[in-house]
Amino acid sequence: MPRPIEARIDLAALRHNYLLARQHATRRSPAAKAWAVVKANAYGHGLLRAAAALGDVADGFALLDLDEAVALREAGIRQPILLLEGFFELADLAVCADHRLTVVVHCLEQLQLLRRALPPRCLPVYLKLNSGMNRLGLTAGQLPAVRRELATSPTPAAVTLMTHFAEADGDAGERSINWQLERFAAMTAGWADAAGWPRSLANSAAILRYPETAHDWVRPGIMLYGGSPFADQDAAGLGLQPVMTLCSRILAVQEIAVGERVGYGGTFVAQRPTRVGVVACGYADGYPRHAPGGTPIIVAGRRTQTLGRVSMDMLACDLTDLPEAGVDSPVVLWGDGLAADEVASAAGTISYELFCALARRVPVRVV
Repeated sequence: MPRPIEARIDLAALRHNYLLARQHATRRSPAAKAWAVVKANAYGHGLLRAAAALGDVADGFALLDLDEAVALREAGIRQPILLLEGFFELADLAVCADHRLTVVVHCLEQLQLLRRALPPRCLPVYLKLNSGMNRLGLTAGQLPAVRRELATSPTPAAVTLMTHFAEADGDAGERSINWQLERFAAMTAGWADAAGWPRSLANSAAILRYPETAHDWVRPGIMLYGGSPFADQDAAGLGLQPVMTLCSRILAVQEIAVGERVGYGGTFVAQRPTRVGVVACGYADGYPRHAPGGTPIIVAGRRTQTLGRVSMDMLACDLTDLPEAGVDSPVVLWGDGLAADEVASAAGTISYELFCALARRVPVRVV
């Protein structure tokens, strides 16, 4: 038998979440379209699996890697494909043109490469403006040079303006996104507004909390996979469904007395006679090693908690109040019935990291 662990991927839930994201966007902007953000192997869910699930409903797909974009085209995807970090060298432009890709341009050097391409490569461009996140994007001081490049380069087939919000998931009563919207408006006043270029501003958090930012294209990411972008709202309350469920089984049960310890370092000390379940899942499977004892887990359909440190291939949980649970009982580490956001919060991280960390050795079953 194979080791009793698997990740179940619910493609119907993925479709539901995408359609919900687009529904939120079109309530405010009826013509808005939604990129399905499938970077990082579709947040660990499988690029081609996600594409197969969304291929007949998604307006477009957004990712980072040029090879993955080519793989989508070869898999039959005909919708627009957006490279979120654009291209990295001159040779990339021929591949982008051959496969009809849309490229983000976030620095002057990329604009200059567009002008140098021989023969000229006429590509749709997303012009990314740095409105305050200070990660990628053209600054206000660079805009005169940007305008000169655009005026002298025949290569952009179409231009869309974009930016990325740093605090859309924060308290709407504090800084939120207003300061970035103000900067974006100042940067685009006149020249860009006059051109009437489409805009793409909203990530998952903004789609849900700031519908006025929907505009022409939104970019849902974590919400596609059933994760909440907010610390103060759970995914189910937002209407999102879990796509990945990490499942395992109990390998063994230990009965320990008061004062006995569990796991490396003996960080758990029994305060009562304790039934310890040993689960076939560890940090080599993608479960966070830094998840402390007390992290929620479901065994035989009931909630309990982990005990002690996570090992490479195993972790321990408390079965003391679950007399019906024993060897071979089913376990849910996160997903259906236990939100990944809750597990991530207990581990001091975010569900994005849990999904992306799923190890190759974990079998995947499509539901």
